[in-house]
Amino acid sequence: MKTVMKNKPIYPVFTTYIPGNLEPGKVYISIEYNTVAHLCACGCGEKVITPLQPTAWKITYNGETVSLHPSIGNWSYKCRSHYWIRDNHVVWAEDWSEDQIKRARQQDARRNASSTGADGPNRTTTQSKKPEPTQANHGSTQGKSIWELIKEFFK
Repeated sequence: MKTVMKNKPIYPVFTTYIPGNLEPGKVYISIEYNTVAHLCACGCGEKVITPLQPTAWKITYNGETVSLHPSIGNWSYKCRSHYWIRDNHVVWAEDWSEDQIKRARQQDARRNASSTGADGPNRTTTQSKKPEPTQANHGSTQGKSIWELIKEFFK
């Protein structure tokens, strides 16, 4: 049985490209490429990549903190760590049995299969798109960087 670890802070870094060398305690977020990456929270040094897709992970940013849903289960890694990222903190979860992991993987496979149509995977989640003009971003997106659009979106 694993020792329960304390919840520890993790800080968001918004970037276009995920760097090759990730720093501990940081979660790298590329909105443009629908990808989040960080080093495993247990300290083992493994890179954890979480694709942002309707059938995978979702990120919540409230202007100050980041949360990632669902939990991160590193079942393929030696550490087998399991945790959430909630409000800029790693929140540890319980260990899962092999049976729980198998059921979760089967459920993920069914969910992914149901999101795949005759034309292949749902392409809207894998292509980078700029936000459409809305009241939240006050008009035209023309000539604005992705970061300006993100700032306006969260105003």
